[in-house]
Amino acid sequence: MTIGLWCVLIGILMPLLWTGVAKSMGRYDLRANQHPRDFLAKLSGPASRANAAQLNSFEAFPAFAAAVLVAQYAHAPQHSIDLLAIAWVVLRLIYGALYIANLAALRSLVWFSGMACVVGLFVIAA
Repeated sequence: MTIGLWCVLIGILMPLLWTGVAKSMGRYDLRANQHPRDFLAKLSGPASRANAAQLNSFEAFPAFAAAVLVAQYAHAPQHSIDLLAIAWVVLRLIYGALYIANLAALRSLVWFSGMACVVGLFVIAA
């Protein structure tokens, strides 16, 4: 399996990271597991922003996965696919940290950089 495809797997799991952060910051207990969405919806501050990072990770993932798969299918240079995929993963981790830290302008810049990786994957596939 290529590095790019491993990055797709990491992208699948990334929302779980931010959910874990949100739950740990929000003093999650097993009783809250009966209605975890209600628990997450009632969070505030950094825990709420960690949950928002989780939701955004779900939103960002499909385009990334499609871009990696299209680039692989088109036999784009594997080194380029891998570099862009790694960059996307790193940027998404930074994005989540910036979201939690409430650094909105920098977070937006990182979000756009991640989207540039997605566009780049389609460009190299062309």
